[in-house]
Amino acid sequence: MKKESVSALPPGDAPISFKGYRFPPDVISYAVWLYYRFPLSLRMVEEMLAARGIELTYETVRKWSVHFGLAIAKRIRTTAPGPGDKWHLDEMVVTINGTKHWLWRAVDQHGAVLDVLVQSRRDKAAAKRLMRKLLRRFGRPRVIVTDKLRSYKAANDEIGLNVDHRQHKGLNNRAENSHEPTRVREKVMRRFKSARQLQQFTSVHGQVANLFMGCGYNRNAPQKREARVQAMATWERASCARWAA
Repeated sequence: MKKESVSALPPGDAPISFKGYRFPPDVISYAVWLYYRFPLSLRMVEEMLAARGIELTYETVRKWSVHFGLAIAKRIRTTAPGPGDKWHLDEMVVTINGTKHWLWRAVDQHGAVLDVLVQSRRDKAAAKRLMRKLLRRFGRPRVIVTDKLRSYKAANDEIGLNVDHRQHKGLNNRAENSHEPTRVREKVMRRFKSARQLQQFTSVHGQVANLFMGCGYNRNAPQKREARVQAMATWERASCARWAA
């Protein structure tokens, strides 16, 4: 593919540097895309690349996913459309080395992941930390939907967030369903090894899921093709592989 100049990038978009890496940018981008887009282990990605004649180790894939994943996710987030004004908040327990951690997640009414936050507690302080992070990034919502955990109401009262707060487990399926891909990956990866790994992975995975959300099975074939083309074009732009190749 012909190399395009960096000036082809929109103003303010700093390109990701692939300098010093043995493999070309399109291979690195493809490996990172496979890892975060599908429920694959590092070894599965290694095998898929080997089938295409690309010989590397799963440890190389891991380093690429860590180094480039967060940078790509950040670029996806900055170009994403604005979030909905109805937030669904929920938390799930993740056991790491025998210790319970809580993955707090916020999604909007369309199912797009707003943010994730790994914390060691499930109390008012943890709920308040999540709410403050969301408010700094997105401003005030119109509606907040949570389960019946009292920590949410206590945190909102302390912050002084005067919005419609609906506490009902049946209304919060949107956030609960958003946890399912993380559970699948937890099984494929044979559990997460640290809270840092969980935070890093879910931060990237959520943004990649948002990008390809329009490629769902409840759409007809032409709509899915169009959504997939647009998502892949955005991925190439975010990963900078097209400009660095």
